[in-house]
Parts: sequence; structure tokens; C-alpha cells
Amino acid sequence: MQLNEFSSPKRVKRSDQIVSAIKRWVAVNEKQPGDRLPNERDLMEQFDCSKGTVREALKSLEVQGLISVKTGPNGGAVLESVPYERASELLRNFLHFERPSGPDVYALRSLIEPEIAALATPNLTEDDLTYLQGLVDLGHDAPKTFDERVEQRFAELEFHIRLAQRCNSPMLSFMGRFLNDMIRDLVIFKKSSLPEQREFSCANLHYHEELMLAFRAKDAEQARRLMADHMASAEHFNRELEGKLKEYFLGSSD
Repeated sequence: MQLNEFSSPKRVKRSDQIVSAIKRWVAVNEKQPGDRLPNERDLMEQFDCSKGTVREALKSLEVQGLISVKTGPNGGAVLESVPYERASELLRNFLHFERPSGPDVYALRSLIEPEIAALATPNLTEDDLTYLQGLVDLGHDAPKTFDERVEQRFAELEFHIRLAQRCNSPMLSFMGRFLNDMIRDLVIFKKSSLPEQREFSCANLHYHEELMLAFRAKDAEQARRLMADHMASAEHFNRELEGKLKEYFLGSSD
């Protein structure tokens, strides 16, 4: 099947048609990272276009992280797996001016995290459990400095990120990791302007310790229930934080 059979309607820019056609060709033919695309001359013939148009299309795919282009006798375009970090950064850039609030993020997180916890439970290895326990242990002592506060918050988020990485659902894994990135952006640095919310920290510690028991027992349903309660608690504290931030900034403007 020729690549040009996957082309878009003519009103779309020619290089964008080629990009779309290549993406569809990759999906239909179940191409994998490391597979090569046809060379420039073949693409020019298939799409009846100039070398400049083909290179513009390949550059677009490269910028999107879907291919790498190597030069030289054995060069050409090779399919790449888009790194999570790039995908997350692009989506966060899209949301940058949308300004989602902490409560917005937590509302979505409350739907996703319980399922992630349940799916991850049977997949957690002893190494995973040891790693998660180490993150939990970082929250036992009250932080003495700002850096220690940030370290504890990052450890709390990393706990959830590891679960997302072990849930064996690409969509849930991405969304779980992405929402924790959003929390790091939206909450952690805002929170630095306020006194430590020790009650929030203690609640997080309690739920993480209870979750560890469920994980060790391979009790997926208990993990789901605990995570749902944990997210409800976190959302409650976050709404309190948003109120305190408004008071803080209103007061500082006087």
C-alpha cells in the first residue's frame, strides 16, 4: 500500500498532508520505533512533490518527536517513541494560558488515581515496594527548612508517579504522571509562600502508609478504596489552600 493513499484533502498544506499520511501509514502497518521510513526520493515520487516539501514534512515529524533524521550514506528517517517528558511538556504548554486551578486538577485526579492504584497493585515488585516505602519514610519527620518541605512534597508526588508507571494502562499511566506534573507546577511553588500545612502532610502520610499495607497484601480493591479516600482528603486540603492563597495575595496588595 502506497503512502500517498493516506493523504488528506487537497485544501490542507502539502507538507501537512504528508505528515498525516505517514502517521496513518505507521498506524495501519503497525510500524515500531526503529523502523525506517521510505527515503526522500521515494517520498517525492509517491507524493509527487519537491524535495523541499518532503523535508518540511520530515522536519515537522522530527519536531513532534516521532522520527529522528540521520545524515550520511546509511541515513534517513527512523521512527522514534515520543518520550513522556516531551509529550507532557507540550501538553502543559497548551494548558499554560488556560490556567487550570489546583481544584480542577484534583477533581480529575480523584477519578484517575483510584483506578491506577488498583491496577498497579498486582504489578508491584519487591523493589517497587522498597522504593515506595522509602518515599513514605521521608514524610515521618516535620521539615525544618523550605528545601525539606519541597523534598517531602516531591516524594509524595513520586509515590503516585511510580504507581502510574506500574498500572499497565498507557492512557492512565500518562494521565497519572501528567496530573502529578501539573500539581508540581500549580501547587508546590504556590504553596512555598505559605506556612507548612502539617495537617495535610500528616493526612498524606497516613494514606500512603495504609496504601503500603494494601500493596503488600496484593489487595487491589482496598488500594482503590484507600486511594479514593486519599484523593478526597487531598482535594479538601487543596481547596483550603486556594482560599489561603487568595487571602495572602489580597493582603499583600494592601
